[in-house]
Amino acid sequence: MKLNILVTAGDGIGPEVTNEAVSVLKEIAALGGHDFAFMEKRIGGVAIVQDGTPLPDGTLDAALASDAVLLGAVGGNEFNSLPPSKRPEAGLLRIRAELGGFANLRPAFAFKELAINSPLRAEIIDGADILFVRELLGGLYFGQPRAWDRESGESWNTMRYTRSEVARVARIAFQLAQKRRRKLTSVDKANVLEVSQLWRATVNEVAAEFPDVTVEHQYVDAMAMHLMNRPRDFDVVVTENLFGDILSDESGVITGSLGMLPSATIGGKVNLFEPVHGSAPDIAGKGLANPLGAILTGALILRHSGGLETEAAAIESAVRKVLKQGFRTPDLVRGQTEGITALSTKEMGAKVRETVKEQLSAVGS
Repeated sequence: MKLNILVTAGDGIGPEVTNEAVSVLKEIAALGGHDFAFMEKRIGGVAIVQDGTPLPDGTLDAALASDAVLLGAVGGNEFNSLPPSKRPEAGLLRIRAELGGFANLRPAFAFKELAINSPLRAEIIDGADILFVRELLGGLYFGQPRAWDRESGESWNTMRYTRSEVARVARIAFQLAQKRRRKLTSVDKANVLEVSQLWRATVNEVAAEFPDVTVEHQYVDAMAMHLMNRPRDFDVVVTENLFGDILSDESGVITGSLGMLPSATIGGKVNLFEPVHGSAPDIAGKGLANPLGAILTGALILRHSGGLETEAAAIESAVRKVLKQGFRTPDLVRGQTEGITALSTKEMGAKVRETVKEQLSAVGS
């Protein structure tokens, strides 16, 4: 298998965690005789400093010419005074729009070994396995008009969707549900928002194409509560851009840390992959960052852009095994001592690589 992967490590802890994800992918390539080529380009704050823009033309051109894009994280406190169109996050929004991926897949599943890290009781999260499908190119993030009139003291954003935009992401969500437990939950605010009324009506129309999938609707505020008291009841959850951002971040309590959450954006010209967590500038460069979300994001690259299911599953299994053995980065320790070995970012990456090698060697023997 040949894969050309553009790496845009970004800001803060982005380079640290991305480096470990790349190292695991290189191990996979060496073990399986795959040809993975990696190119590095700038995005976000580092690009603002060195190139004067959060998304240089060279980065975008390289992204469009690649088979997959792996992004670390963008952002930093020093850029907060800039207008939104000039901040690091503007580069992220633009590359999403240019690549055209509209379905953001965010898996969140409980790790028994990390149950102590969650504020929820172990019996509530045990067995939880949710796949969020977040619409990524519409809603408040991209809707027009939008502005901040500093003189009048007013600002406004527009939540806007078309039937076709809702239908295409709903269709992907239904297809994924067919491969899982055949249950789909659509989240909206149809009791208040006309946009949500369109959303719900369109999801119901698409549902007719998938009679083998059970469909339910939840209001977003109710869903935020249900994720905390009965997360095992949900399988695939499809929702619009802002709601999906918030709910999938909330699901970090299921995994025990935001550092455990990967994501994949599909449906466009080139798939874009990034861990859910932010740039965490306060711990950047200290070896404290959790690389497992980025490493699990690497597994999604293999699955969705490489069609390498065995290798993707090997990474996911290796992460679980490493956790079962008691290895933790600082965000995962949370008062545990007995049987726990604290690791740096690089040490955790090395431990996963070692375990992946063991697992794939066993498969091949």
